[in-house]
Amino acid sequence: MNMPTADGFFGAYGGQYVPEPIKDILNELAEAFERYRNDPDFLKEYEYYQRQFTGRPNPLYFCANLTRRCGGAKIYLKREDLNHLGAHKVNNTIGQILLAKRMGKKKIIAETGAGQHGVATAATAALMGMECTIHMGAVDVERQKLNVFRMQMMGARVVPAESGQKTLKEAVDEALMAWVQDARNTFYLLGSAVGPHPYPLMVREFQSIVGREAKAQILEAEGRLPDYCIACVGGGSNAIGLFAEFIPHEEVRLVGVEPAGRGLGYGEHAATLCLGEPGVMHGFNSYMLKDPKGEPAEVYSISAGLDYPSVGPEHAHMKDIGRAEYVHASDQEALDAFFLLSRTEGIIPALESSHALAHALRIAPKLSPETIIIVNLSGRGDKDVEQVERMVESGEIVPPTL
Repeated sequence: MNMPTADGFFGAYGGQYVPEPIKDILNELAEAFERYRNDPDFLKEYEYYQRQFTGRPNPLYFCANLTRRCGGAKIYLKREDLNHLGAHKVNNTIGQILLAKRMGKKKIIAETGAGQHGVATAATAALMGMECTIHMGAVDVERQKLNVFRMQMMGARVVPAESGQKTLKEAVDEALMAWVQDARNTFYLLGSAVGPHPYPLMVREFQSIVGREAKAQILEAEGRLPDYCIACVGGGSNAIGLFAEFIPHEEVRLVGVEPAGRGLGYGEHAATLCLGEPGVMHGFNSYMLKDPKGEPAEVYSISAGLDYPSVGPEHAHMKDIGRAEYVHASDQEALDAFFLLSRTEGIIPALESSHALAHALRIAPKLSPETIIIVNLSGRGDKDVEQVERMVESGEIVPPTL
């Protein structure tokens, strides 16, 4: 497993590009994380809630029908969609809120894109009896109304971000601004493997339960490691959670799938690792999509959880050293995968996860039947059904004939 330097760099990427007062707060967080990450009482409590609240372990499911239909490689799904609240995000929110309690924080603040991190944060804050505020892009508030209401039901205050493109980047901007105004009492619960150190490391550690389970499960099912691990990449939390356990095993190909959106022109996609360049944003250095002035570019994806113009620094490092590869899938490819899995296996995937599945469907027919693919099904698609239904009703998309 990759470990960052003491100041939070994975190779050239990561760090703390923030004002000195914020560095002090971040270093306090880093010290607390190092103190508790291997503490037996902390781990015992974390594991208790993962079993009793999240419902782990979740299955590694062999898609017999989908494999038969595609021909070629065996396709397995790591069923993060079966977690309580419907996605991988709760793995991280439990860990961070347990840390916040030990640090004496009273309030939780977070950002969210598709709403899955917001829902997981609201639920975990309710469980732990903590005040919770969620910042969400105004555009995402509209397209993910169900998740907004779920957050509110669990006691969270949802604040729409009205600046810029009104999506995930702006939600992060506004959450960070609100946090620094009351950092002494407030814990910023970052949902992806991005941001200044120690967040990328901390999120990876709490999400690495995905890969640990998947490794043990595939060894039990097949007696060997997979040939491919595939996951969608926005900020990169579900991908690094799956990849982390397999990084030392060079024979396992790690593939991240970014959103190609409506095409690869400016503002039509969010394929940061495929088409971006190094740059600093939100307090860390990584690959970044830029506008002509070098500022964060406009981005787009059909999935609200993937439209972010940067990416986790560990992914940037793994791209540069060749340990992982990054490709892209379009809106249409993701929608085709969304419908195909629903109709062949009775599993409705999140649109984010559908990007990863789309790449698996692209390569599986070209591979031998002995090849094993694990796809991280990072969330379920209940949150996306209304959006997809509207698109079908308006004639914007036509469900594929299967």
